[in-house]
Amino acid sequence: MTDYKDILKSIGMNFRIERIKLNLSQEKFAERVGVHTNYIGKIERGEQNLTVKKIVQIADSINIPVDKILNIRKAEK
Repeated sequence: MTDYKDILKSIGMNFRIERIKLNLSQEKFAERVGVHTNYIGKIERGEQNLTVKKIVQIADSINIPVDKILNIRKAEK
C-alpha cells in the first residue's frame, strides 16, 4: 500500500523540478501562484496536503500539464 506522504513528497518534488526548469525562485513561484513562500516550501517538502483543485491551480499558473505533476515516483528510503 502506498503511503500518502510519499505521494505528497513526489508531487512536491515534481513542482520543484518544474520550478527550477523555469528558473523561478520560490518567491517568484509563490508570487505567480498567489500564495506565501512558506506554502511553496511546504509543498516542495511534501508537508502540505494539497487538494486536487490546488494542484490544478498551481500547475496552470506555470503552464505545466497536471499529469506531469502527478507522475508519482517511488520514494527512496
